[in-house]
Amino acid sequence: MPVAREYDAPGGTPGGGAGAPGRPHIPSPAQAPVQAPASDAVSEVIRWAGFSCAVVPVVLLLCGLPFGAALGAAAGLAAVTAASHALLRHSERTAARLDADGVSPHRGRHGRTGIGAHRGGRHV
Repeated sequence: MPVAREYDAPGGTPGGGAGAPGRPHIPSPAQAPVQAPASDAVSEVIRWAGFSCAVVPVVLLLCGLPFGAALGAAAGLAAVTAASHALLRHSERTAARLDADGVSPHRGRHGRTGIGAHRGGRHV
């Protein structure tokens, strides 16, 4: 029976698997948790917003508000939902484009790098 030494790499000798005698078991590195794509999260937010656009006017009617007020609230919620949906999709497209190009986002007003006159040094 072959004896695996401690300095052997995992799986380096035939028959020297993780359960071999004289060799400690080395667990595999932990996998990073898989996150849902951003588009799924956006879709879920929009679905909940659509649900609230339907529920809020019904609740307002049950609380005794006139039909016109409930309809106005529904229209306002629908407009906010549509604007949020457009902004979220635009943000997704921008992030995807930045990832694809490998370009870092704008660093802001004082985010310059380098030396010389661009760093605000004294001019002689």
